[in-house]
Amino acid sequence: MTTAQQTGRPNAKGLSPIIIIGALFFVFGFVTWVNSVLIPYLKIACQLNNFESYLVAFSFYISYLVMAIPSARLLKLTGFKNGMACGLIVMAAGALIFIPAAFTRVYGLFLLGLFVQGTGLAVLQTASNPYITILGPAESAARRISIMGICNKVAGAIAPIILAAITLKNTDGLTQRIAQMNPVQKTAELNALSSRVIWPYVCIIVVLVILALMVYLSTLPEIDTDKEDSSGAIGRTAKTSILQFPHLLLGVATLFLYTGVEVLAGDTIISYGASQGIALSTAKFFTTCTLICMIIGYIIGIIGIPKYISQVKALQISAIIGVIFSIVAIFAHGYTSVMFIALLGLANSLMWPAIWPLAINGLGKFTKIGSSLLIMGIAGGAILPLLYGRLADVFNTQQAYWILVPSYIFILYFAVSGHKVGLTTQASKNAE
Repeated sequence: MTTAQQTGRPNAKGLSPIIIIGALFFVFGFVTWVNSVLIPYLKIACQLNNFESYLVAFSFYISYLVMAIPSARLLKLTGFKNGMACGLIVMAAGALIFIPAAFTRVYGLFLLGLFVQGTGLAVLQTASNPYITILGPAESAARRISIMGICNKVAGAIAPIILAAITLKNTDGLTQRIAQMNPVQKTAELNALSSRVIWPYVCIIVVLVILALMVYLSTLPEIDTDKEDSSGAIGRTAKTSILQFPHLLLGVATLFLYTGVEVLAGDTIISYGASQGIALSTAKFFTTCTLICMIIGYIIGIIGIPKYISQVKALQISAIIGVIFSIVAIFAHGYTSVMFIALLGLANSLMWPAIWPLAINGLGKFTKIGSSLLIMGIAGGAILPLLYGRLADVFNTQQAYWILVPSYIFILYFAVSGHKVGLTTQASKNAE
């Protein structure tokens, strides 16, 4: 029996599995980060307040909480490869809902489309993240995930620019102009604005369907995580439930907060820039700035982890930087404040690559269900932006960023000691 068969790891041929998973991460990034443009776009098109506009992020990310466990069950029936193809088709169905939503300008339909897209992504993420983690040695998992992160964030940097060029074109001052129109003119103007999103989403549908066919017809190897890794599983005879891994549960909470702060840094920055008096024609590039900072961080991770710095130490440093940058952004003004929100991308970049392998360390046959719980943690991207929107309505868009500080402090706790809770000394050393 080969080592790969013993551990449940795939026998990868060349770089093809990594290339395929990299393409999926590119899709994750593109579909996810267009939300940063949809928030200010739908705020105008559907006439929303801050809280209502951040239902965009809520509807998209809450699907991870609802669908993560069903996703694991689907993967158990279909396997990882076919499950990923199904996820892409579901995402295409969600994008399709945007067409009637745009024609009718019904906000609820837009939110439904986002929820369905998030459902497809939940399936994809449940399969692809453990796949890239198990594809090689545990100690270099953060490095491989960093490579995937670059694919994700390059797409994320491109997506807002493309969508904003279409949907936010000539929208500066539109809110003031439509306030002076009669009801008939206002409706016609908003309907025209709403229709701008149709062709971009038609293109997204086509790409998703083509990619689903490519994955289905590919030679992507299967992973058998039901066979425990004798070197990584802990307490093989004693552990009978996923709830007996406290470091995983703390990891889920950490991932919840991390996803929340990452979404806040990327999805709120355009609207925040506009609230600081910066024109939307300029502010539309701010999410791209955030993601460029993340790409820089991923490159640092690829070069430095684990050769120069452990993934645990990288997570600790990232959390500390997050606290500092958040406080500066809260007390600074104008472009300086916006710049430090964008720089949070640098602080956030190495968190996912470090949190994920630390959380699933030693799960063995519980890897799939553990991955599902971690995917549920992505719901932080639904809850924290919604809380931010409410705080922005009650106070202002800048003071609402105080929600970032305790989130980064908890992430720091997980990086220092939380990831060790319940693990043997040797398992803790293996993770670091």
